[in-house]
Amino acid sequence: MSVRTILCTLVIAGMASAVPAEQPAAMAQPTAVAAPKAPATEPLKLPYVYTKWKQFTVKDGLPNDHIFAVRVHGNDVWVGTEDGLALIDKAQNKVVRTWKEKDGLPWRAVTAIDVDDRTGDLWLGLFGGGLARYSGDRFDHFHQLNSGLLNDVVYGVAVEHDNIWAATTAGCSRYNLRTGEWTAFTEKNAPMEEIWNYNVSYDGKDKVYLAVWGSGVLVYDLQKAKDGKNPWEEYLDPDGEMEIDLYRDDGINHVIVTGAVAKDDVLWVSTYFGGSRYDGRHWRGYAQQEGGLPSDFDNNIKARSGQEAYFCSDKGLGAIVDGPGDTWVVYTRDPQTGRGKATVKEDGKLVETVDMEVGVPHSFMINADIDGNDIWVATAEGLGWGIGEGYYPGLKERPLHANAAATPPLGVAIATTAAAPAQGR
Repeated sequence: MSVRTILCTLVIAGMASAVPAEQPAAMAQPTAVAAPKAPATEPLKLPYVYTKWKQFTVKDGLPNDHIFAVRVHGNDVWVGTEDGLALIDKAQNKVVRTWKEKDGLPWRAVTAIDVDDRTGDLWLGLFGGGLARYSGDRFDHFHQLNSGLLNDVVYGVAVEHDNIWAATTAGCSRYNLRTGEWTAFTEKNAPMEEIWNYNVSYDGKDKVYLAVWGSGVLVYDLQKAKDGKNPWEEYLDPDGEMEIDLYRDDGINHVIVTGAVAKDDVLWVSTYFGGSRYDGRHWRGYAQQEGGLPSDFDNNIKARSGQEAYFCSDKGLGAIVDGPGDTWVVYTRDPQTGRGKATVKEDGKLVETVDMEVGVPHSFMINADIDGNDIWVATAEGLGWGIGEGYYPGLKERPLHANAAATPPLGVAIATTAAAPAQGR
């Protein structure tokens, strides 16, 4: 550890102990923290922070608190859990219907969800149960014994035109809705060193992205396939190191990839060893030791734009807002008090800490979805809805939340707020 890192750690730790006591939870609006007057400074350019959250758990009607998947489609929020499917109506602000096996759901654990915008059909990846379609208030079930699905353990599902892609532990399956034809992608016809497909996404234009456990990111180009050319492009960790990322910004951080999504022609990648961003020319790697990501163990990723993405890690939700820069907002929950916390860091330095009465339900993040200015997060103990009132992209000049305490050394500023009560719980 460098001297600079040690000094920064000591300063941040020292300032944390100087944070004033929490304001009463009953306060309706963020309240200023009493602090010595500081010299006037220029307004800081800071990211948007979600401070208004609502939580959904079994107490609110969910079939289970372990949330694997969330998918927003218009006013509907579909939720896949360890023991059933749920539908939340945003207008009513509540769970309006649930399905378990006794209600016709083919399998209890729903690990992936996508919606066909043309028909409204819901496609479900089932952990051990294959693939299901919910249409016309009934479920159609596809599995190894009645279809061309490679494996019944389905981690990801994506709708692409007339095709349904399913990421399984034995490769990726593609089902054509018009012809009924199944296509299997494995090591026999795709550059897969390992066949455990952990995720799949469609960019809405001409490419499908496979996140492969041990084989990096595979890109399937629809136009090349149509033209009879080799449709595959692969991204591997160039340094070939299995335990660390040896060279920064040389490619994806690691070949154990959990998510790969493209937005605005920018590829975002989550792995078990950090995250990456690729704009077609330059790579940018992100790691916990740099002070941004809450953890290098990332379960999934969701992108709002080419500059903003959300990493779902085992120690919080890490949002980078100025890619390829290094400004982060990390959302966590204190397991002792149940309160939420958001920390803002720039280039590894703490800039702002926001304490909230209600925040994310848990710090173990599994999935997320973007809903306009809002965000939904699937966690190990419930579903979180971040309500984006006043949302803005990137960075802009604003005061620190709750009138931050006097600015400490190294530009570290800490603010504590009692957030406005979230809707419902």
